Amino acid sequence: MNTLPRDTRDAPWPLVLALVEDDRLLRKEIEVHLRAHGFDVHAVNSAAGLDDLSARIAFDLYLIDLNLPGENGLSLCRRVRESRPDAGIVIMTARVALNDKIAGYKQGGADLYLTKPVSPDELVLVLLSLGRLLKQTQTAHEWSMSLRDRTLLGPDQDQKLRLTSKEKAILLALVQAKDNTLESGVLCDLFADEDADALMSKHALEELIARLRKKFKSVQADGDEPAIKSVWGVGYQLCVRIKFVH
Repeated sequence: MNTLPRDTRDAPWPLVLALVEDDRLLRKEIEVHLRAHGFDVHAVNSAAGLDDLSARIAFDLYLIDLNLPGENGLSLCRRVRESRPDAGIVIMTARVALNDKIAGYKQGGADLYLTKPVSPDELVLVLLSLGRLLKQTQTAHEWSMSLRDRTLLGPDQDQKLRLTSKEKAILLALVQAKDNTLESGVLCDLFADEDADALMSKHALEELIARLRKKFKSVQADGDEPAIKSVWGVGYQLCVRIKFVH
């Protein structure tokens, strides 16, 4: 039975959560409960299912069972941690042995290890708490874009970029897009010449994106995730957080 008020909206931002649980009834129960408390939940029953979603959705949190069909949850957690070092990973499993917990933290890179059964309301609070910590960390790595003079200021005050009008338009569109991802065709449409009804070619878009990536890379630290990545079969995704300032 729920004890927390329904439709709680105290998440630090709309938290996008991947739920990987092979028990159909439990998966649905968790999904419904978390959605009632403001989470944007995408539920699958396997690692393969998550891989399909990850090509289209940028997740903030992952809630993963260890006993999964095909690739096990520990291996999946390890892959997620390698590809998304900034995301939150919570293991929720029936495995209670100490060596399993140690493996979850050391090998899987989990932030938290919960043993079933877990109170639904406790789960909400755990995920909200982890989400707030992520928000604090990500805010510290947030970029600021001036809409007035087309400058981009990085988390470190010496990271300053001058943008062209087209680069500004690309970033504006990606920041406001769902999952910060847009199709190449949509980005090309941004630069349509209304008089000639002409679009930017995809080759020209690729060159524009390449120049913008190069600008970011010139001020980023070695090993930082690329600011913009290609999404196969779709277009491009913005991988840094940008806020607008006037």
